[in-house]
Amino acid sequence: MKLMRKYRAVTVRKGRGKRSLPRPKPTASSPTAFLEALQASGQYTFRRTEALQALGISRVALKHALWRLVRAGRVAAPRRGFYVIVAPEYRAAGCPPADWFIDDLMAFLGHPYYVGLLTAAALHGAAHQAPQEFQVVTDRPLPMIERGRLRIRFVKKAHLNATPTVRVNTQTGQMRVSAPAATAFDLVRYPEHCGFLSNVATVLHDLAEQLAGGDLVRVAELEREVAYAQRLGYLLELVGRAEPARPLADWVASKAPRIVPLDPTQTMTGAPRNLRWRLAVNDEVEPDQGIA
Repeated sequence: MKLMRKYRAVTVRKGRGKRSLPRPKPTASSPTAFLEALQASGQYTFRRTEALQALGISRVALKHALWRLVRAGRVAAPRRGFYVIVAPEYRAAGCPPADWFIDDLMAFLGHPYYVGLLTAAALHGAAHQAPQEFQVVTDRPLPMIERGRLRIRFVKKAHLNATPTVRVNTQTGQMRVSAPAATAFDLVRYPEHCGFLSNVATVLHDLAEQLAGGDLVRVAELEREVAYAQRLGYLLELVGRAEPARPLADWVASKAPRIVPLDPTQTMTGAPRNLRWRLAVNDEVEPDQGIA
């Protein structure tokens, strides 16, 4: 909730070196009343500037008030100047779940984003194992957030605005999540953030129930990097999910790509070739037992 208020023009008195700015009238009698008013309206985040206007106190007084609230576990501060109200059921954890505030946080930071990788896969029903961190894809490197038991990892991706996303309802509003086909490509693009290729293959087995071949081809066209389509198609067939991979195989064949390594961090010298996907299979992928 952003409180907007009109101000009178600044007046300068002769003979004085400083201008006096009008202070906005407070709309909350105390920090606790401010938090309660936000919660009553269904809002669980606020900015320092909003609290300053609502309370009508000095910056120093607000700094001390917020410090006491953080110390008491009433609010958490994932980023300087941005605060999250901690509901009683989450005070032992130190912070509410990331999906309560990620949309507001990224708007505060001014960066495009979507929830992706293993977190998105779990939201789409591929929760073979609960993700240990909340993963967010954005347009530049950002430091990890750790508050209590909460961990938010940011992964940089160029041209992320072309990635298909969906809006998912949360406890406090909505958040942007990569669509299933886009999630599949990102799992292959960032295996180092997803438990590496064996775990990626395991997750793809479950995610494949939400994948359509046509959607995979559309994302491949958007990504414009054939190598990720080659690796994704190979892994889908490896875990017995050949149906959504068939249109992708036709698309890859139409591009006549060169042979690329399954794992780009390892040499492909001497690795066996998979001619259907034009891959050098230079890594031993072992999905969890019972898969393929």
